[in-house]
Amino acid sequence: MSTENSSVKRFKNREHAAELLMAKLNDEIRDEIAKDILVFGIPRGGVILAYAIYKNKSANYFDIVIPRKLGAPNNKELGIGAIMDKDTVYLNEYVVKALRVPADYIETEKESQIREISRRSLLYRPKRDEYNIENKTVILVDDGAATGATLVVSARWIRKKNPKKIIIAIPVAPKETVDLLRTEVDEVVTILIPPTSNFTSVAQFYDNFEEITDDKVVKIMKDMSLK
Repeated sequence: MSTENSSVKRFKNREHAAELLMAKLNDEIRDEIAKDILVFGIPRGGVILAYAIYKNKSANYFDIVIPRKLGAPNNKELGIGAIMDKDTVYLNEYVVKALRVPADYIETEKESQIREISRRSLLYRPKRDEYNIENKTVILVDDGAATGATLVVSARWIRKKNPKKIIIAIPVAPKETVDLLRTEVDEVVTILIPPTSNFTSVAQFYDNFEEITDDKVVKIMKDMSLK
């Protein structure tokens, strides 16, 4: 089920978006056992929302997953897909064909992003255990989605680990992206689903969309290790 709150047009900040998501999520997980609910944030912005959801006791465990967008040639902001590891890759074939992206470029970009995933893993999760996802309900959180590529590849990676259920929780995404995400997971929980033609970026739906630094993510992960 995908949900939308038409009374909300913008979010004050990521914490405000997380509060609204929690109300929606509580309906989705009402019948779940708390100890079997995991919440995973996607760095960097999604970590802020996921941690807020965890602190609200909506989940028993908090962690992060680290996908990376595959950028287009000469325009890294334009995603042609995403990657989690060498065995979990999602390509937007329509964009790849439209831009005539060479296969050798894609392979080079994959290698580059795998290196960045390794860097972030060492920085964010230096002493964390392996993921224990089997038979768990996983809530996958980001601060919004444009193409949904990183959420798709994350969901596919999580699915390989045999969860009971995957729920994507995002404050905002265009309709075409929500439709795509619905094909990948059990539930998609959203607040705003604007028409794709009205969507230019996630940031346009936030009053405050400050950049989240590595240091902020590291602090949250260190705080978790002390619990």
